Amino acid sequence: MAEAAAQFNIHEAKTQLSRIVSRVEAGEEIVISRDGQPVAKVVRLDSSVRRSKRGSLRGKIAFADDWDSAETNEAIARDFGIA
Repeated sequence: MAEAAAQFNIHEAKTQLSRIVSRVEAGEEIVISRDGQPVAKVVRLDSSVRRSKRGSLRGKIAFADDWDSAETNEAIARDFGIA
């Protein structure tokens, strides 16, 4: 049977965040509670994408023919309010 996740109340979690993150990095799951009721679980994120060199996405991304045209750049600038 799996061991129960460690549990911290919100105040403890705020004051011990660095320790909690270290424990999560080591593979532990941590539960955060408010008034004794679990409200969140902190778990390790495993990166599924590891790009080690330039060009690792070659052949996996398609660009429109006009992706870098003046019109496209102007439209993007307008969308961001800088045109």
